[in-house]
Amino acid sequence: MIYSLIATLLKYGIEKDLIKEEDRVFFQNKLIEFLRLDDYKEAEPLDYSLEQLMDAFDDYAVEQGWIGNTVTERDLFDTRLISLLVDRPSNIIKEFYARYEKDRKSATDYFYHNVSIDSNYVRKYRCDRDLKWVTPTKYGDIDITINLSKPEKDPKEIEKAKNMPKGAYPVCLLCKENEGYSGRINWPARGNIRIIPLQLGGEDFYMQYSPYSYYNEHCILLNKVHKPMIIETLTVRKLLDFVDFLPHYFIGSNADLPIVGGSILAHEHFQGGSYTFAMEKAKSIYDFEVKGVKASIINWPLSVIRLTGDDKEKLLVAFEHVFNTWLKYSDPEVGILAYSGETRHNTITPIARKKNGHYELDLALRNNRTDEAHPLGIFHPHDEYHHIKKENIGLIEVMGLAVLPRRLKEEMEELKAALLAKEDLSTHPALVKHIDWVNKDILAKYTLTKDNIDEVVNKEIGITFMHVLEDAGVFKTTPEGIEHFKKFTKTL
Repeated sequence: MIYSLIATLLKYGIEKDLIKEEDRVFFQNKLIEFLRLDDYKEAEPLDYSLEQLMDAFDDYAVEQGWIGNTVTERDLFDTRLISLLVDRPSNIIKEFYARYEKDRKSATDYFYHNVSIDSNYVRKYRCDRDLKWVTPTKYGDIDITINLSKPEKDPKEIEKAKNMPKGAYPVCLLCKENEGYSGRINWPARGNIRIIPLQLGGEDFYMQYSPYSYYNEHCILLNKVHKPMIIETLTVRKLLDFVDFLPHYFIGSNADLPIVGGSILAHEHFQGGSYTFAMEKAKSIYDFEVKGVKASIINWPLSVIRLTGDDKEKLLVAFEHVFNTWLKYSDPEVGILAYSGETRHNTITPIARKKNGHYELDLALRNNRTDEAHPLGIFHPHDEYHHIKKENIGLIEVMGLAVLPRRLKEEMEELKAALLAKEDLSTHPALVKHIDWVNKDILAKYTLTKDNIDEVVNKEIGITFMHVLEDAGVFKTTPEGIEHFKKFTKTL
């Protein structure tokens, strides 16, 4: 069996152009060495998908007693295995830029499909399991996803990782030193990741793809230097440089403050890709100018100013004026205070793209203040929506894509079965937190049947996420809120 697995992996590597036919024997011997074999017998390849092939190799390693039968140890093993077939970084960089000179989309197609997916760094078969649907709202069609691609660790794995000594290398998951790193129990294997060097704002950056691919060609731009996230004019220059470099991609940055920022604030990074979010389609509801640059308030649950223009330098001047004004702007009538003592609360989540050759810069105004009623954040998902979404609203959510927790899949399946059976939800411990929502937004509005229940539950999850985004808006989309938003624009 093991010889057939080796033959299958070699066949896969040649078909995907990870290796050449002329290199078959060389890589065959690398696999024999890795699998601790003393000989090799020619065997017929198996008709396996990549997922089936990796699972079979993992099963073999478990049988041999090399690894435990956990998601973490299996992923570490099969990543180290397939990494033997992945070309060295210099050759991939050379190929990327050779393609880039002819056609930029060809370069990203190669890097995403032929490098990141075919090397199994982006485990597409896992990403394809994510639950996805679209919910129409008054702001446009919002994307809803329940993330199933990121594997969940069992309690024993978590305990084992917790007891491992913390290493200082790599410094974080976004450092360039992850390229080729074999991983450990408390650190994912990165032997098959490759990164492309480029310059943004005169600084060295690298581009890679997200292994979880929340949307099409979900890429990450990471600074060569491990330094904290910061929003400033240079940050936006970097974003605009990127859309010059790859005009068919958008790019955005998480905010630089807790609560309204991303999960990794210690290393400057951006996220981009080839995807049209609902936010991009949002229309203007109020037009004005900032430093001679066209500006508008767009119809979106968060408070977003859109700047549009052809001149990068003028756009940067306009951004700097909006940003500096917002940093010190307070409007107590709507709960906006720029500072509590010396603690700053205001910042911006910026997103850049190019449309028909013009720059478009969306600036989501953020505030991370808390109070007694909202200890997790005033402009953060409120308690009544925590049963669906409690986590921070970061860049991806700001643009209109919900990344909802894995638990919802099981909970919603249990909920639908209980509702159809007319059971008392209070007898289901996992569903108690959903009872108020079910009574108010489902049972009071719909007559449920087995034919409509999936559609109804998905729709109401989407509407709930819309309200979560509204909570994150500093100026609400009510007539009063819009007037306060306009009052801010008049200070510009």
